[in-house]
Amino acid sequence: MEIHYIDEFITLAEIGNYLEAADALYLSQSTLSRHIQSIENDLGVQLFNRTTRKVELNAFGKVFLPYARQIQALKADYQKALSEQIKDQNSNITIGTIPTMAQYHITDILSRFQNEHPDYNLNIVDADSSELEKMLREGSVDFAFVRTRDRSGTEFQTLPYFTDHIVAIFPRSHPLADSESVSLDQLKAESFLFLSKGSMMHTLAISACKAAGFYPHVAFTGHRAENIVDLVGRGMGIGLLTRQPLTYIDTSNVAIVDVIPQFTTSISLTYPSEQSLSPTARQFLKFYKSLGII
Repeated sequence: MEIHYIDEFITLAEIGNYLEAADALYLSQSTLSRHIQSIENDLGVQLFNRTTRKVELNAFGKVFLPYARQIQALKADYQKALSEQIKDQNSNITIGTIPTMAQYHITDILSRFQNEHPDYNLNIVDADSSELEKMLREGSVDFAFVRTRDRSGTEFQTLPYFTDHIVAIFPRSHPLADSESVSLDQLKAESFLFLSKGSMMHTLAISACKAAGFYPHVAFTGHRAENIVDLVGRGMGIGLLTRQPLTYIDTSNVAIVDVIPQFTTSISLTYPSEQSLSPTARQFLKFYKSLGII
């Protein structure tokens, strides 16, 4: 049974005239008659007593009418609920970011967007760059601030945000602690302290050492840069990290020295090339471009 036929049945029952009911419904009389007959065929009973001038509900029609009104009310309820859900989804935006979002002032951008668009529901998740790329592929985030070194292919669209470079972190007592710069091949005999295996920074650090002609001896891996800096300060090894996050960490017990040749890494606002953007996502993209970062 077509649900919208129920509305027509109720209208005909209330008006009691095919021609007037058809006019009210913007239908032809024959179309209305055909729809009512369809309901009756589905129910297996006639619902109206018909005369040349009017129609009246018979006993079956009077039994069916209150149920028809309940169906009509339920239809209005679910249409309203679905409409609100569509509205909520269209106002949602999920943005992924590397964990060092405060150090790179990504929090400034996100909070400004939320303040300028209070009606949008901004959801933020942090994860390593490799995990963020997976989330982008799955569609669980709309955009992500992802750390990259080299990118090829057309899977993602990227807008530049911040470029950083790797530095070496020494104990104050280390012979190279007072150097203006060091090359990684000078450190091939050292023990290294890296961020966790599988993280983008771990991959970048390994790549930098391999580019210098050696595979590093890794004495420690961890999730937090603060622990690496503390262990370096206690003489446990040499750290390789990007410079910008170190501005938020107490580095008074270590020496930070630039690595040459410079090994750079970029953070980009990234989103899938093939997926269409929601209206809210398009608004965020417009907002980001207006910041003049690109």
